[in-house]
Amino acid sequence: MTTIGGLAEAGGVGVETVRYYQRRGLMETPARGSGVRRYGMEDVRRLRFIRQAQAAGFSLDEIAELIALDAGRDRARARELAREKIGALDAKIAELAAARGALQKLARECAASDEGPCPIIAAFAG
Repeated sequence: MTTIGGLAEAGGVGVETVRYYQRRGLMETPARGSGVRRYGMEDVRRLRFIRQAQAAGFSLDEIAELIALDAGRDRARARELAREKIGALDAKIAELAAARGALQKLARECAASDEGPCPIIAAFAG
């Protein structure tokens, strides 16, 4: 059992982040015992789940749905959400790869000559 500060530290977030997740309904707010709220390993597990799901690209609304799906054991919907997220990530990767290629081209053009305006700055200036 730990305090909200210990929970936040275990999850790699700030105390206000934990409180925000509680307000959003992603985490339970335990009753006060001896004037202090105490959190257990299940709370640490939930906080880490939220953080890992965010790192995978899920929004807090999607994470709330995943939590609800876990309670109802709806694996088919969880798989559907994962497939949707994979598609969104693939699209983002393609977008980033295109941006990287364009920036590499501009960097090569910039390195080719010291004459005239910089192609990088000119491209971003419109």
